[in-house]
Amino acid sequence: MNERKQGRRSAQDAEKTKCDILRVATDLFCELGYERVSLRNISDKAGVSHSLIRHHFGSKDKIWYAISDELHQYMVSYMRTIIANIPDGAKANEKLYFFVVRLLAHMLVSKQPIQFIADAVRQEDALFDYFIDQSGEIESIVFAIADAYNEENPDSPIKIWEIKWQMIMFAHGAASMTPFMQETWSDETREYEQCLLKHWEMFNQMMVTRFNIDPSLVTIPKKVSDLVYDIPCEFHCDSSL
Repeated sequence: MNERKQGRRSAQDAEKTKCDILRVATDLFCELGYERVSLRNISDKAGVSHSLIRHHFGSKDKIWYAISDELHQYMVSYMRTIIANIPDGAKANEKLYFFVVRLLAHMLVSKQPIQFIADAVRQEDALFDYFIDQSGEIESIVFAIADAYNEENPDSPIKIWEIKWQMIMFAHGAASMTPFMQETWSDETREYEQCLLKHWEMFNQMMVTRFNIDPSLVTIPKKVSDLVYDIPCEFHCDSSL
């Protein structure tokens, strides 16, 4: 029995170590970019040996892909949550508005996915699609809503990829050019949270106009984080061990 308990604990410790390595590596990739991060950087910051990292992952590439998979799964889960919270009886334009303003709020508050993607584009020359599910689940839901909207509004149809691109620009701008964002509203406030809110409000107003949202349905938060659902972005450790 003791041997079984010891084996169980050893497996739990190994899984925890892997998760810790992934968290540290994520921070480093987002802060420095893929090219400037080495396994030695990761091992030093994680407080584990270089050989242990190689034992668990084998290479920097494999760590990077493990992180990208986790971030993708998290974003898909988060988008499911947004969709699940769309008010019952909402019209197509209201559904799209609710979805995009809530998703951008998350992207502004949780910067790592957009930082990771931006670096991925530089390194891999490809945009890793975390914002509309490549497997088809979320994509089919959002495109179905867009199709319904376009049927109802044939004179002013929308393209989801254009809306998505606007979200990416707003998210990346806030994450990569924070000083410029803060300078924009420096005559009104020096508080980062208030500048972030004003940045989000620009996108919000664009979507209100684009989707012709009734004034009574316009989202007016006191801060951007008020629009973010509490779903921790944690790496999946095997809880069955």
